Amino acid sequence: MLKTKKKLSPDTKNTTMKRSTFFKRQVWLCAVLLLLMLSNVGFAQQTTNSYLKKYKPVSVELMQETGIPASVILGVAMLESGTGTSRNAKLLHNHFGIVGSNSMAKIKPGHHSVYKQYVTDLASYEHFVELLAKKKWFGQVKGNPQFTVWLQKMNHSGYSSAGHEWIRRVTSIINRYKLYKLDAGMDSVATESSTWLTVGMPANER
Repeated sequence: MLKTKKKLSPDTKNTTMKRSTFFKRQVWLCAVLLLLMLSNVGFAQQTTNSYLKKYKPVSVELMQETGIPASVILGVAMLESGTGTSRNAKLLHNHFGIVGSNSMAKIKPGHHSVYKQYVTDLASYEHFVELLAKKKWFGQVKGNPQFTVWLQKMNHSGYSSAGHEWIRRVTSIINRYKLYKLDAGMDSVATESSTWLTVGMPANER
């Protein structure tokens, strides 16, 4: 005896179609999110590469003039400025999270910041090494290419409130982008490091 196929009721058909439509939408949404994620990763990598290309030479030059490893200079800058994408870096030229006066209210009405404003990006880099050069322990480590020693000293002197987590993050950046290779160029450390510190700084701060 032949079996006859049962006809689906209208309600069952509607439910099946709704499930199919929902599934297709979910697949489409996942595909869009994946594309956006890949796009963001590509953009972030491009931004990082551009930052490295621009500031590697600056960090190496400052290293040779001060005896501070380029890996430390660039690694801290990349972390604190989000490789140049942070608001402080864009509006205040502040790449190191250094606190100080600024005119943020004039630049962007309604916004305030506790971070120092610089005339140029270069001035931010120079002020950073100047601050390190004034530390009591600077003479003990000047010319030492071991970036871990510098990060420990900076952490003990209260550079970041994040403590050991800050050290871990800077170390991760240095290792990921092999910034320690730049420290091999520490072959000519200046004995006097005062004249170069004034480039790009406001006259009243020189």
